[in-house]
Amino acid sequence: MSAISAVTPRPSAYLRLVRGSITSPYVIEFVRRLLHWIPGPIFLFWDGLNTHRSKITRAALAQHRSRLHAYRLPAYAPELNPDEGLWAWMKQHALAGQCPPNLEGLQQSIRLALRRLRRRPHVIRSFFRRGPLSL
Repeated sequence: MSAISAVTPRPSAYLRLVRGSITSPYVIEFVRRLLHWIPGPIFLFWDGLNTHRSKITRAALAQHRSRLHAYRLPAYAPELNPDEGLWAWMKQHALAGQCPPNLEGLQQSIRLALRRLRRRPHVIRSFFRRGPLSL
């Protein structure tokens, strides 16, 4: 199972769980959903994952240039990526000590943790303050 996620300083968190690997079609669909859910311009700051920089992804997202601006983070800079804060929080707090019996149980645990997180906007804001590029 893989996950694709996004956090916003508004604050909000978005997540998609996928069986297998994240491929370009999953990235494209996730970003299209973000465009639907989030009004106004969207600035994507993402790592160098192959699917983020693939020709397919770039071509599909180019049609949204008026609202969508993508920037690549340095090769290894988790401290610059607020989304890394989301996963650190999930692993260290929300899912700590859990041992789901199967993938469905893990998916359910992650979804419930995300719902709890959305009710704690101060935690989401902290993901942005933890790096050197604060709001």
